[in-house]
Amino acid sequence: QVHLVESGGGLVQAGGSLRLSCAASGTIFGPNVMGWYRQAPGNLRELVAVITSGGTTNIAGSVNGRFTISRDNAKNTVYLQMNSLKPEDTAVYYCNAGELLTVVGPYWGQGTQVTVSS
Repeated sequence: QVHLVESGGGLVQAGGSLRLSCAASGTIFGPNVMGWYRQAPGNLRELVAVITSGGTTNIAGSVNGRFTISRDNAKNTVYLQMNSLKPEDTAVYYCNAGELLTVVGPYWGQGTQVTVSS
């Protein structure tokens, strides 16, 4: 059983930056894929960015060029650097882990709120 713990959400003005972190525990080798999804009120949960242990990424077009995903395999931790934030980035951000890049993993964090004010 993989346990995910997120940190780093908060309130920021439009144009600002935030960095999210998610640490995985309960596994020896770490999940192959870790990443982030988000859900705004009234919307479905959507992909933000995911990364494999080898560094292959899948990033949503709406955040590409503004958000960067990275990973420290030794720490089983994934990071999401969010720059040039927009009010439409406001959502609960969930860490996710699994084995396949194109399939949503079965493990979820508790979620962290990101609020971008205009």
